[in-house]
Amino acid sequence: MEVANQPIETVTELELSVQDVSGLMAPLKEYHGIFSPLLRRREQREWMEFYLQGLLSPEMDRKSIEPMVLNLKGADENAVRAVQQFIGEGGWKDDLIRKRHWVEVDQSLGEDDGVIPLDGSDFPKQGRESAGVKRQYCGELGKRANCQAGVFAGYASTKGYTLLDARLYMPEIWFSEEFEARRRKCRVPEETHFQTKNELAWEMIEAIDREGTLRFRWITCDEAFGCDTWLLDRIASRQRWYFAEVPKNTLVWTERPETVVPQWSGRGCKPKRAVLAAGQPLRQAVEDIAASLPIDRWSRHTIKEGTKGPIVADFAALRVINVREGLPGDEVWLALRRNISTGEVKFYLSNAPVETELTTLVRISGMRWPIETCFEDGKQSLGMGDYEVRSWIGWHHHMTLCILAHHFLVRVQQEFKKNSQPDFAPSGAIVECRATQTKRGYPNGPRCPGLSNHS
Repeated sequence: MEVANQPIETVTELELSVQDVSGLMAPLKEYHGIFSPLLRRREQREWMEFYLQGLLSPEMDRKSIEPMVLNLKGADENAVRAVQQFIGEGGWKDDLIRKRHWVEVDQSLGEDDGVIPLDGSDFPKQGRESAGVKRQYCGELGKRANCQAGVFAGYASTKGYTLLDARLYMPEIWFSEEFEARRRKCRVPEETHFQTKNELAWEMIEAIDREGTLRFRWITCDEAFGCDTWLLDRIASRQRWYFAEVPKNTLVWTERPETVVPQWSGRGCKPKRAVLAAGQPLRQAVEDIAASLPIDRWSRHTIKEGTKGPIVADFAALRVINVREGLPGDEVWLALRRNISTGEVKFYLSNAPVETELTTLVRISGMRWPIETCFEDGKQSLGMGDYEVRSWIGWHHHMTLCILAHHFLVRVQQEFKKNSQPDFAPSGAIVECRATQTKRGYPNGPRCPGLSNHS
């Protein structure tokens, strides 16, 4: 087995959090000013800035609306109602904000071979009144529970990572006659119809691609998305490269079988659809292919993968033919990643070109962790799961502002790195860098580059 000594870089980790910086009012105002012209009313612009400030405040354990107001404005019931109206009923358009956000992400993180990871994130909820809530599998709890399910698109490049878009999954029962009153109460738009999570994912990808302001080449996903050939074929139709984890029983051919159109018997309609010719090789499950590969087809690589640190794994890749409606489809990559400790193998299919190097496939296999880290940061620090609004529009408004808050941290970190002189601090900001011995492995002092004189 070949062993590669050079570690493969994936993504720069986001090292700043709301616990690390405070008092960044001037940069936050400047950042808010990018998006505020997209809100028509002065009050909306003011509450947007307030909400972002609340999400980025390190003083609150829970970032729902009432604690935000109490912390930033004092006991003001009128302010609570105003913010509830702004988030839960406000007429401002998420899509306009997010489209502008994609422009900013391209400026801060964009690369030609950028990656869009797709993933779901769930939010446990009590009661039955929140839009889309249902007893269903909840990833956060690891079991079936009452929750709302979201579908998210992120972005990752060598420069860093953030979130791009979000959709609330509405279970099919919510579109039944029984739920009509509940849909109205939750302000679900009348034109909304049932869509699977994969259809929601494709809707986001299509919108980002159609807008054309954000550079990307790859789309990665776990097997919940990767097992859907409908989704993979649509990604390929946009000349984008998917790198999709697939179940171990996924069937492929290791060589292209011949197909023929059966001869007409003289009765009925003439056959038009091809079938497999006699004596062709059988399809094989990807786990059987992995098990039969000789040792010299594997190579060992070290990947720098997020907060886990360097990960060593064995990789192999070969060209196979995917299956579409029982017939041979396109030639694609089958990439295999084996855990050297447990022997567990993960399986991926990719429509990347035939000339793609193994090291590239290895790197892309390590590009899904950023979106999971976005969820972790969002829920632990940015109040992503703390919302108490019940409406469909409220869920999307809240997620849009959480997405902007996360990207603000990304921009601030880049400013710190770009201006790493000891006396640097953003204009008008009081910066506090709190180093700890346990936070993500920085035991020896301040984690913020160039800020040791301000800690």
